[in-house]
Amino acid sequence: SSARRRMLEAAGVVFECRAAAVDEAAIIESMRIEMAGGRNIADCLAELKALRISRSDPVSWVIGADQVLSAGGEIFEKPGTVEGARRQLKQLRGKQHVLHSAVCVAQNGQVVWRHVGEAKMTMRPFSDAFLEAYLVDAGEDILGSVGVYHVESLGIQLFSKIDGDIFTVQGLPLLALLDFLRLHELVRT
Repeated sequence: SSARRRMLEAAGVVFECRAAAVDEAAIIESMRIEMAGGRNIADCLAELKALRISRSDPVSWVIGADQVLSAGGEIFEKPGTVEGARRQLKQLRGKQHVLHSAVCVAQNGQVVWRHVGEAKMTMRPFSDAFLEAYLVDAGEDILGSVGVYHVESLGIQLFSKIDGDIFTVQGLPLLALLDFLRLHELVRT
């Protein structure tokens, strides 16, 4: 994602981006049927992405990441449409949800490290008028976000409380990843 790319660049990590051909919707649906929670789904998706690239490039250290939003036993996906965003935000309004941000590192087609960070997000009970203005002002960019918000911009106004680090909220448990990269001297120590 562009948010993960910006975080890694800002942290001084040198990397190359490659898309992993993973059918996320099918995997999420399959894991839902198996009653898997958000943490396990995020971890599985991050692993599959890392392994998919690592198997074709066994020498490189490959980072895979994903984020899943869960609330009340339900897994939420990117809404895709403004109407879907409206429905999702109404469902989350005034409640707490959890963002599960997973990162996995693979090398030579094998997982060598993984971590799942969690952030508890409490949405305030905003009005319908606020919701409509938010959807217009935030623009279509939020439709590609699992929570329909970017806390680094207007999305912060949706919340009354956030428990978790900003990097996990943005989709990558960066502090844990940087510890791993330093341990293996893949970034400056």
